[in-house]
Amino acid sequence: MKRLLRQIKSYWQQFLSVAANEYRTIRSDEGVILVLVLALLIYSTLYSFAYAPQVLHNVPIGVIDNSRTPASRNLVNLFNAAPNTYTAYEVSDMKEAEQLFFERKIYGVVYIPENYEELLLQGSQAVVSVYADASYFLVYRQIFQEVVTGINLTGAAVEFERLLAKGTIQPTARATTQPVIYQTHNLFNPYLGYGSFVMPAVIMVIIQQTLLIGIGIIGGTWREFGLYKKLLPTDRKRLSALPVVLAKAAVYASIYAVTTLYILNVHYRLFHYPMNGNPWTVAAFMIPYLAACIFMGIAVSTLFRYRENALLLLLWTSIPILMLSGASFPQQAIPEWLYTFGKIFPSSSGVSAFIRIQSMGASFEEVLPEIRVLWSLAIVYAGLSCIGIHLITKREFRREHGDAEE
Repeated sequence: MKRLLRQIKSYWQQFLSVAANEYRTIRSDEGVILVLVLALLIYSTLYSFAYAPQVLHNVPIGVIDNSRTPASRNLVNLFNAAPNTYTAYEVSDMKEAEQLFFERKIYGVVYIPENYEELLLQGSQAVVSVYADASYFLVYRQIFQEVVTGINLTGAAVEFERLLAKGTIQPTARATTQPVIYQTHNLFNPYLGYGSFVMPAVIMVIIQQTLLIGIGIIGGTWREFGLYKKLLPTDRKRLSALPVVLAKAAVYASIYAVTTLYILNVHYRLFHYPMNGNPWTVAAFMIPYLAACIFMGIAVSTLFRYRENALLLLLWTSIPILMLSGASFPQQAIPEWLYTFGKIFPSSSGVSAFIRIQSMGASFEEVLPEIRVLWSLAIVYAGLSCIGIHLITKREFRREHGDAEE
């Protein structure tokens, strides 16, 4: 019993010593403060301001109206009446339109042929050509959607007038030109805002990446300056790995408990992101997510001998990790083996679960599979962290002991 109490006391002393040293390291290192404390706030704010408009409005297009008739003019007016496009230039030919396009003054061109009104009056099919910039999908969607809607409305109106001229009663003419009336309901993102779509995933990835890089920098600093051996209790010949890992994890958890609380409450409200999740469900998800990210960071940090290694080896992984999460690119389109490989990162399960909770209002039971994966990752990475810390301290203490004997 006394031996157990001495062991617990020793572990507690190591825990406090490591935690104090970790806080001192963070407080005295401006680079670590920038990554661990400020990066999450800075990046989330900058991205949110960039996506603040949510929807692209007033995308400029050019119109080549070779018809110059009331029917073609009515079509152009429909383009201008749409909320997301407007006719910035009425050009005379495709050569001029092409020049404006490559100068980025317009992002689409609508070509109305000379016989447009004549074909409509004859009851024949008129062809209106639409050229939209597909290099930027948001621009392409806005142009294509607004222009095609305008063309369809014009076609339906012409057919309606023709049926009335033939003596068809209005209800029948309306049913003929619009046989099906559809209603759209945009679930979970009613205004189709790009910020509401992408920011939940980006925030989860930022949390993971800042933790990995920040913990990696500190891990490299500890090895570079031999800080592990300074934590050795006076009455012991080696440092236990478990209290070291738990102390480091507690420090990072205390920091990110504050920053994530701000992000998921104040920041979300400031930028009007969807908050449909139950707060307790969000908390039940964030605990294993932060634990998995922290323990992964500690495990990875044991591989770095110098503080700069973390930035060099981890910074470039942010975009691939975002894509592997299935948020920016559909999961079904990612090769199965690659998506399965991406599961080693907490963000892959975390992004999916967080979007379903916060944006779609999913319950705890509905995201329980992802939460189980996160807890499993936390346990695995905690074990790897203990192994990595044990090997480092064993090597350093053995080298120091050998130097002392010499």
